[in-house]
Amino acid sequence: MSSSAINQIQLVLTRDQLSRLYHVVADFTPTELTWASGYLAGLGANPKPQVAAAPLPNLADASKPGRALAIFYGSQIGNSKRLAEALQQQALAAQLPTKLINLADFIPRQLKQEVAALFVISTQGDGDPPEDAVALFGYLHSAAASRLEKLKFGVLALGDSSYPYFCQAGCKLDERLVELGAGRALTRVDCDLEFSAAAMHWSNEALKQIADAVRPSGLPRITIVESAPKASAPIDAPVQPQARGEVLLNQRLSGRYSSKDVRHLEFAIDLAALPYQPGDGLALLPRNPAPIVESVLNALGAAGEELVTRPDGRRPLAEILTQEVELTLLSRQFLSAYQARVEHPKLAAILDPATPEVFANYLASHQVIDVLQLAPRSWSPEEFLQLLRPLARRTYSIASSAAASPDEAHLLVAVVQDRIAEQTRYGAASNTLADLTPGAEIALHLEPNQNFHLPSDDVPLIMIGPGTGVAPFRAFVAERAARGARGRNWLFFGERTHREDFLYEVEWQKALANNTLQRLDVAFSRDQARKVYVQDRIREHAKEVYNWLENGAHIYVCGDAKHMAKDVHAALHTAIEAAAGVDADAAREYMQTLQRAGRYHRDVY
Repeated sequence: MSSSAINQIQLVLTRDQLSRLYHVVADFTPTELTWASGYLAGLGANPKPQVAAAPLPNLADASKPGRALAIFYGSQIGNSKRLAEALQQQALAAQLPTKLINLADFIPRQLKQEVAALFVISTQGDGDPPEDAVALFGYLHSAAASRLEKLKFGVLALGDSSYPYFCQAGCKLDERLVELGAGRALTRVDCDLEFSAAAMHWSNEALKQIADAVRPSGLPRITIVESAPKASAPIDAPVQPQARGEVLLNQRLSGRYSSKDVRHLEFAIDLAALPYQPGDGLALLPRNPAPIVESVLNALGAAGEELVTRPDGRRPLAEILTQEVELTLLSRQFLSAYQARVEHPKLAAILDPATPEVFANYLASHQVIDVLQLAPRSWSPEEFLQLLRPLARRTYSIASSAAASPDEAHLLVAVVQDRIAEQTRYGAASNTLADLTPGAEIALHLEPNQNFHLPSDDVPLIMIGPGTGVAPFRAFVAERAARGARGRNWLFFGERTHREDFLYEVEWQKALANNTLQRLDVAFSRDQARKVYVQDRIREHAKEVYNWLENGAHIYVCGDAKHMAKDVHAALHTAIEAAAGVDADAAREYMQTLQRAGRYHRDVY
């Protein structure tokens, strides 16, 4: 802070006041500083607020390490953050000294100082924690992790049961805290996509169970005022900016003989309504493809014209199957409910917890129609619809820069049309987009991804994006070119063949020619007898990768979580070992240091 700024402050505050203010905020996280600034601004607007009749908490007691209830959140798309914020407001209403902490701002070793903590945490990728919680998970599962006998805690886990490792991050955190000696204040709750009711019930119970651990001295036993989700605005309702997008272009990028149909789509949008940054995503609510709906109707023995009662009135069954329920994504919830009614041995084997890989493979490769055909049963439309989840939005990484393409947003989409048992299985969102023609409009929702935004313009980037995972890096390179950024850019791209699958090849060549992309390494797995992938290129160029990292580079990885992201992570470890001449433990610590410093970013799914 400059001396002139200090002098300006001292015109308002005495030296003693300024000293006390600095002392109070010295250990605040960025989140806590933001909250405090808003609170003080509110006091300035109303300098003589009405004081509640109830006694105020003993602030001196609450400010001691661990005396406040710590509400931690790890969030990928913002749901965990919003739930944690609602939980904090409920705690403050009960006069509980509370601090809200994004795990990205938290020093993991300080957890041993806490006496009461509630965690709201999502799961991403292949059962992994969100990026802002990676450092905590690494610490807790390391030999350096402290014992936590004085900690009482609770975990609310968010996930999507259409993924095989549903709520695994919350599950792992809950189990590991117990292993380190912490005591559960209440049983963990695992929430699916519709989480309002379960989350509010958990919040009410959590505060009841944990309140006394942080009750300020001098206050009577705290009464928790229970909250409930409002029917008019449930907390899991979308709050992201949304607007209509008009299709400008729908172009196939993959070659005529490619095994894939990959589309580049351009939309005209209102940037004021969808103020995206490179690294963010756009979400849409798809329609189930007509062939899938027809197959389900045939399996049910229904015509589709049957009227079914819904919250908004009676509607034809075919319309509901097309617009409202999941048919292309299976979930454990659906399979378990279905099996409870049919008791089929093959479904029992799929759901067997002793063989999680069988369940994961079935979930990834089959749809609702496959279950209907595997275990037929006579269903009424109402009974069958009760088993299905509401149709959920699908999110795609934005492949454009608003600075380079004003009033436009671009997407890169692989159209899913798989063959299973001689029948085509369609992806709902990709086929919805593939069918759009210029002039068509579709509702688009902005999905900010704070953990995947660009660093400052002078920072070097290592971008690893095989297949459609290259989408955000097209945005990165375009944005940096538009801003005249000085940081170097290195892209690793992989696909099956050069001739048919080199996505955006001409653009990358132009970027190399004009020096907005300094280096490009590619891997085409089917162009030679031995398959080669991006992780092989990383190992081949281990020395250069390490040198870039030593010069401050950030790593960005986008794409498949199950195989690619894990293989790339392992390859980076190997590269650091080889280039730095260190052992596996030192390489692992190096990678964890990158994560803690916010220099290793992943958007995997």
